[in-house]
Amino acid sequence: MATIPITKRGAEKLKEELHRLKTVERPGVINAIAEARAQGDLSENAEYDAAKDRQGFIEGRIQEIESKLSAAQIIDPSSVDAGGKVVFGATVELEDEATGDAVTYQIVGEDEADLKLGLINISSPIARALIGKEEGDVAEVQAPGGVKRYEIVGVAYR
Repeated sequence: MATIPITKRGAEKLKEELHRLKTVERPGVINAIAEARAQGDLSENAEYDAAKDRQGFIEGRIQEIESKLSAAQIIDPSSVDAGGKVVFGATVELEDEATGDAVTYQIVGEDEADLKLGLINISSPIARALIGKEEGDVAEVQAPGGVKRYEIVGVAYR
């Protein structure tokens, strides 16, 4: 299996979710199934069916997280020294050449991406356009409204 890049913060979030699923969600759904069984006929028991569906979702998510963590290559952006190049984990300050708007993004793994927080997926078009570039370079990104050009104002590893 190929390694999946993830930041240290992203790995911690996945570990916290896994812990919550195993210690809170799983026991809770087991109790719900036991209570539904105690009500008798399972063939027409909606609570039982809902609890079994929820159990399937929880077990599937536990397996998915464990698989991702086992294949994860955890990268601490603050320990990266790429000589000013944009790499995974880098925080990049950009300026839209057309509008002059400034934006800041950190390039992260798939599970961590949240555009509202300025966290973009490594496989997103903008991240792919930025990788390998340096401060002062211009990145062209194919956006739904056409090609956008961004000047890289700063690159930080934090």
